[in-house]
Amino acid sequence: MIILVGKSASGKTYIGKLLEKQGYHKIVTYTTREKRIGEQNKIDYNFITKDEFLTKIKQDFFYEYVIYNNNYYGTSKDSTKDIKSYLIVEVKGLTKYLGNKNVVSFYIDCPKETLKARMLNRKDKIEDINIRLTKDEEVFKDVPKLVDFVIDGNKNVKLILKEIEEKYYGRLKMAINS
Repeated sequence: MIILVGKSASGKTYIGKLLEKQGYHKIVTYTTREKRIGEQNKIDYNFITKDEFLTKIKQDFFYEYVIYNNNYYGTSKDSTKDIKSYLIVEVKGLTKYLGNKNVVSFYIDCPKETLKARMLNRKDKIEDINIRLTKDEEVFKDVPKLVDFVIDGNKNVKLILKEIEEKYYGRLKMAINS
């Protein structure tokens, strides 16, 4: 499984959509956050209420879950079994997968200016943008040391996709041969 992690607006969702065109299955996670314009339930996320999320926690439904920007995000236990799949996680979620030989993790790294421009382009509120940029600096500071690979998110997306697939299949071959 491929794990994608990155700051807000780093391009991880767009990269994920390109992976789907290459035959990868997106693991649809759960969240309590509000839908953004154009998002669809059960496609982008499983959008549920906080009460529903808390009930699922009590039922031991999640492989991992986190609270990020005052919203819950989680991955169900039964969704992580397909080898040609990908998952987008937050930093705390990433830590649950570290050391798992079936997972190859990628950090999509972008300069602050690029992130801000992308958030402005998707019509995020300026106050939310400034909060996210500041918070992400702290939250993501150690991530490059944790993941298997750091990808330059400022490159052409086709080059990013090619690099991810090359590194993913290279790691799988190493795992099979060891």
